[in-house]
Amino acid sequence: MTTATVVTFVVYFVLLLGIGFYFYRRNESIEEYLLGGRGMGAWVTALSAQASDMSGWLLMGLPGAIYLGGLVNAWIAVGLFVGTVLNWLLVSRRLRVYTEKTGSITLPCFFEARFGDPTGLLRIVSAIVILIFFTIYASSGLVAAGKLFESTFGVSYQAAVVLGGAIIIVYTFLGGFLAVCWTDLFQGALMVAALVLVPLLAYGRAGGAAGIKEGMTLRDIAQNLRPAGGATALFVVSATAWGLGYFGQPHILVRFMSAGSLAKLSRSMGIAIVWVFLSLAGAVAIGLIGIGLFRTVPGGDPEKVFIYMIAEVTHPWLGGVMMAAILSAIMSTIDSQLLVSSSALTQDFYQRTIQRAAGQREVVLVGRICVIVISLVALLLALRPSETILDIVAYAWGGFGAAFGPLVLFALFSKQTGWQAALAGMVIGTVVLVVWKQMGLGVHLYEIVPGFVANGLTIVLVNRFSPQRAETVLRQFDEVVAQVRGRKP
Repeated sequence: MTTATVVTFVVYFVLLLGIGFYFYRRNESIEEYLLGGRGMGAWVTALSAQASDMSGWLLMGLPGAIYLGGLVNAWIAVGLFVGTVLNWLLVSRRLRVYTEKTGSITLPCFFEARFGDPTGLLRIVSAIVILIFFTIYASSGLVAAGKLFESTFGVSYQAAVVLGGAIIIVYTFLGGFLAVCWTDLFQGALMVAALVLVPLLAYGRAGGAAGIKEGMTLRDIAQNLRPAGGATALFVVSATAWGLGYFGQPHILVRFMSAGSLAKLSRSMGIAIVWVFLSLAGAVAIGLIGIGLFRTVPGGDPEKVFIYMIAEVTHPWLGGVMMAAILSAIMSTIDSQLLVSSSALTQDFYQRTIQRAAGQREVVLVGRICVIVISLVALLLALRPSETILDIVAYAWGGFGAAFGPLVLFALFSKQTGWQAALAGMVIGTVVLVVWKQMGLGVHLYEIVPGFVANGLTIVLVNRFSPQRAETVLRQFDEVVAQVRGRKP
């Protein structure tokens, strides 16, 4: 811990809290608190979507995996990049139009309206899925925050988790979606700067390509995209299958829903794709360069390789800024997850089943209370982590991909899909994922693959017997397609 690091972190915290206070009184309706009034600009939408996507696992989990296993784990980055591009190309525009036409501000609400579910089961079950997996996901971010503060300030891991959680809770509680998006804009820029600058500074210190190769040889690490013992199709499928998760991530999809217009959304896509490429390439480079720079695992934990690299190659003041970039990655995702979880409780439980006549101020207040409750549960899980950051994220990421990914794609591209098929697919996909994971089969094939496939096949099968018949839903689908294609009826 240095004076420079302390000052940098304090300034950063004050900035975040200031943004939260600034937007506190601008959230007069639940749509403003949870969706920013659908008025986000191109840069805010792009960087907010990607910063909320790439959490602490990007700067800690992925570099740690590369440091331990070598370039072979870069298949994860390949899958994520392809998934990002496809998500923007296939989902963003249609989802933006469809959710506005149906008046939906949450993903469960959209599923109910899009598939014409008269029972409310689709909305309630999907809200439960969000709460379960986002609580797990948020705990991974708090684990990353704990490791960062523990290494930086020398405090105990438990105290570090509580400190990071408290800061995130306060500005999310106060500012809602607007505060989250505007902090994401700043955090996204800081993250990509760190991911590009630090590897450039460390490359020479690590001995360049020769130093990296020597480190790989000494530690018997794979020096190419083939795992030790030979490449297998299952390994490549498991790694690249991370890309499937994008179609079902509520905290990313809600950014598409909040865009000011389709024109701004198109500009956002170009910005986002460049950002993701630079960020993933930087994370892979950090892990590889770390092999040459550190011949033994830094601090006994490979997921801290970026933290120790910053301390090794940067001036204390610049190092403080780079450390703040790691915190940015952590916080930009947790705040989004808390907000989406809060929306699931307020919109899809409280207003749907408890207090249908609740006013806007009451719902916003309930949403803020839900942020605190969910944060506390995630914090308790993070105090005693049993897995690495990347492992925790993989489970939650796979859960959303298996439960919601096929639903989103069928909702946007299959006119005939009915609510019975959507509900059955979501339940089967989730169950298959959980059972696959609990049986230990995830070591052979990432659980998102069987879960995603089971979901999609179930929807296709049930659709043969219970297709969509509601004329209003069918007509609405045609109107959305026409509007997206610029042929508004």
